[in-house]
Amino acid sequence: MPGFYHLEEEMRSEVDDFDQQFASDNYAGICPEAWTAMETANRGHVTAYGDDVWTTRAANAFRRMFETDCEVFFVFNGTAANSLALASLCQSYHGVICCDASHVETDECGAPEFFSNGSKLLVAPSVDGKLTPASVREIATKRQDIHYPKPRVVTITQPTETGRVYSLEELNALSAACREHGLLLHMDGARFANACASLACSPAELSWKSGVDVLCFGGTKNGMAVGEAVIFFDRKLAVDFDYRCKQAGQLASKMRFLAAPWVGMLESGAWLNNAMHANACAQYFAERVQNIGNVQVVSKVDANTVFLDAPDEILAGLRARGWKFYTFIGGAARIMFAWDSDLKRVDALLSDLEECACTAPGAAAAHESTEMI
Repeated sequence: MPGFYHLEEEMRSEVDDFDQQFASDNYAGICPEAWTAMETANRGHVTAYGDDVWTTRAANAFRRMFETDCEVFFVFNGTAANSLALASLCQSYHGVICCDASHVETDECGAPEFFSNGSKLLVAPSVDGKLTPASVREIATKRQDIHYPKPRVVTITQPTETGRVYSLEELNALSAACREHGLLLHMDGARFANACASLACSPAELSWKSGVDVLCFGGTKNGMAVGEAVIFFDRKLAVDFDYRCKQAGQLASKMRFLAAPWVGMLESGAWLNNAMHANACAQYFAERVQNIGNVQVVSKVDANTVFLDAPDEILAGLRARGWKFYTFIGGAARIMFAWDSDLKRVDALLSDLEECACTAPGAAAAHESTEMI
């Protein structure tokens, strides 16, 4: 098949020419542990729809890691994980309390409302994307008449969209506020591994031991090709969740290929090692950015994300040199690191950033002002 091999050579050339970027951890490939597990699972015939040894093995690995007999489901992506989890906790007349920067509010295209048949997101203002107990209490008691959605669930993103991590104290305070008002607590953990690495806490401590009822544990951003785990720490809340997955197109017929990478990640410890590396790269970058004029880190670096405030000319200069990044949160440039981030490439970004800062209009005046100070 000459045409096939010609196409393969072209694709390999394109991949070889693609330099590592720091716009998103979704840009990264599959880590070796996940890849090897998937390759191993790709042998012979295996029962479909999750009735297989790989799915059982992955679910049991989660139970060991979380130190509890939780119920585990595997879905394709984070939007489905969050939306179906919230839908399982709500009736259509219920409300879901979240902050204004939460992923379910800003980046899921109304999916939580859609899959819950209309549960309303009750949005609170936030600082650094963190929901506070005071905000939960305010919304939970704001209105209790039949004309207003009845608050049922609180959802938080860990780490937040601005890269901040809820501490154990903050989680316990939020959980206490939820219990006061009969609310369930859901955690969007697309980067849950990075939070565990940041706090040096066990997954159990950072979830059910802190009052979380349901966790969506992200695999895609942690080094997998695709796949998230929806974990119910109270099995009663998981009743019929498998039907929700099927109805929403999230029941993989060849479930072993969603489950096997988790086996590789969890049993090897790669899930935590990957997160620790990404977090360390973020700290490395943030420390060195402080020496560059006209550029500031605008938020505390807790996990694998750094937000930079810089003049438009500097950001335009970086883009002209081929660097990709997003500025959709407050106008700051988001620089994000992944399991495979290469420090040599990080240094290249720092070098280009410094050159762009030095050549930007007003750079000399800013430098003189800094020297005078």
